Amino acid sequence: MAKKIMGSAKASRRKSRKKASAIQARRKKEFMFRGYTMEQLLAMPFDEVLELLPSRSRRTYLRGLNYEQQLLFDELKGEVSGPVRTHRRDLPIIPQFVGKTVSIYDGHAFKDVEIKPEMIGCLLGEFVINRKMPQHSGPGVGATRSSKFMPLK
Repeated sequence: MAKKIMGSAKASRRKSRKKASAIQARRKKEFMFRGYTMEQLLAMPFDEVLELLPSRSRRTYLRGLNYEQQLLFDELKGEVSGPVRTHRRDLPIIPQFVGKTVSIYDGHAFKDVEIKPEMIGCLLGEFVINRKMPQHSGPGVGATRSSKFMPLK
């Protein structure tokens, strides 16, 4: 039988220090919305969920959705296979929409957005930019009044 060789006490202390100082893998933090987990939010009645939403989103639902918003709302609450295409950017996100994919029109094309728990209470349009930053050229001939009269070489 082969005899197992043990390291010195100094080496074992060094090894334990190294192990203690190593960065431990972080445990994924569970999502909470105003003190409630996703499971609790999904189990709540719609009226209780409304009380947790920000005032603008809450008011939108309390006053009633218009026809197009109601169609999109019903489609997103039900079982959906694939992305739902829409022009409606003003529908507030509720917990029942989490995990669904929505193709939102930005004025030029449809952009796919997967709804995450952090988006609850926001509007759909907030996650698709519909304005393009202006691209200015550098100064040159014609940029100012005085640059019109450039001497020819």
